[in-house]
Amino acid sequence: MKEVSLVWFRLDLRLADNPALSAAIKRGAVISVFVHAPDEETPWSPGGASRWWLHQSLAAFDTSLREIGSRLIIRRGPTLATLQALIKETGATAVLWNRRYEPVVTARDLQIKTTLRSPGLQVESFNGALLHEPWAIQNQSSKPFQVFTPFWKNCLTKPDPAEPLPAPKSLPAPERWPKSLVLAELGLEPKMKWADGMRTAWQPGEAGAGEMLKEFLVSAFADYTDKRNRPDLPGTSRLSPHLHFGEISPRQIWHGVRKYAGAPVSDPARSDRGDATSRAGGRHSVGDWRSSQFLAEVGWREFAHHLLHHFPHTPTEPLREDFKRFPWRKDAAFLQAWQRGQTGYPIVDAGMRELWTTGWMHNRVRMIVASFLVKDLLLSWRDGAAWFWDTLVDADLAQNTLGWQWTAGCGADAAPYFRVFNPLRQGEKFDPRGDYVRKWCPELARVPDEWLHQPDKAPLEVLAQAGVELGQNYPAPIVCHAIAREVALEAFAMLKRE
Repeated sequence: MKEVSLVWFRLDLRLADNPALSAAIKRGAVISVFVHAPDEETPWSPGGASRWWLHQSLAAFDTSLREIGSRLIIRRGPTLATLQALIKETGATAVLWNRRYEPVVTARDLQIKTTLRSPGLQVESFNGALLHEPWAIQNQSSKPFQVFTPFWKNCLTKPDPAEPLPAPKSLPAPERWPKSLVLAELGLEPKMKWADGMRTAWQPGEAGAGEMLKEFLVSAFADYTDKRNRPDLPGTSRLSPHLHFGEISPRQIWHGVRKYAGAPVSDPARSDRGDATSRAGGRHSVGDWRSSQFLAEVGWREFAHHLLHHFPHTPTEPLREDFKRFPWRKDAAFLQAWQRGQTGYPIVDAGMRELWTTGWMHNRVRMIVASFLVKDLLLSWRDGAAWFWDTLVDADLAQNTLGWQWTAGCGADAAPYFRVFNPLRQGEKFDPRGDYVRKWCPELARVPDEWLHQPDKAPLEVLAQAGVELGQNYPAPIVCHAIAREVALEAFAMLKRE
């Protein structure tokens, strides 16, 4: 009789570089299991966009498993009782999984591990989600870092992450498969048409993640530092949802960048330049892969999980305790205008509409819209974090928390309180031709470049020729940025004085 291992899948929906799966294969037959138990993650159960992605990712993963002679068993929770039932049904002698790091989840997993562990049953978890465990990186005082740069420098002194594990070409099957729910029974997909834009924008699953990485390395990596802040250009990897759902691992990205950047790459588009690149016959090197700005973004993901592990209260409370006294406003009308992309500030509105349509927003624009919420509108960072949690396909508790507390000035390595993004200047600098705004705010498409980021300042005849009537088909600004900035600065300065 074959040794049977249950591999409990969560946010690790891939075959390649999957430590728990690889360990199970060495033991014998493998039964891959997904247990749907969102109530166990309250208050951070997946939002609407995450549930949509999860459905697609589970479907893709089941297809991949079937292609190598296996399948995905889907059950509903409670998780502990479900795993215990499966052990009894299958005679499994091991339960293996890859770790997660959200506080509620780690507490649940520890309870499961403690309860299941018994003679004759191997219960083990693995690191399949991070380059370094959150507790493995410490400062010279053996305490957690709270500033990114020294954190990342410390990470770079560690040995390189191991090479990614290969995807199995087949999986040993059990003598009998346990029963499984049909994926649709989980009710993950929304019933309204809201998800149509996400279906157009994304290919969830391991194959989609691999294609996304390949496309980024070939077409955008070499110019990443120059273009990563431009939402009007395809300058970022868009790998964040694939990383969140574990369709690709950070080790795969790390070594993918290393292999690409470590060798000359043919680039015909550069052959017309009168520099060393063209003189070398169109071959170029992208520089030191370890110091690349892109890998530093992977480092920020590591930093976010480091902070969440060491400061588990931060999804709901500021890391800087003095911010508990900050006089955030309660204004439902302002919040709704921001959520719907109806603030009268084109770069803000474009970002919020991109988010609603595709479940994603360019990182530079995330900072702009977040600054507008917490500093122009003086609404709490918690309001923004909650909206992002429900609408982002890459909604990740660690990164969502870090990003919003950074913008509000109340978290680790936070932006100083006096840093208030000017939405007009940000739009002009990072969307200079207005392509991004025109795409997501089509009612402004005919506004000349000069006035596109400030239509409220445009002459009436210019707006009339562009078909824009402020207050009718596009809103007037809901606040005056100059005044709002002064109000915010005074509120933050008062907090600092106290």
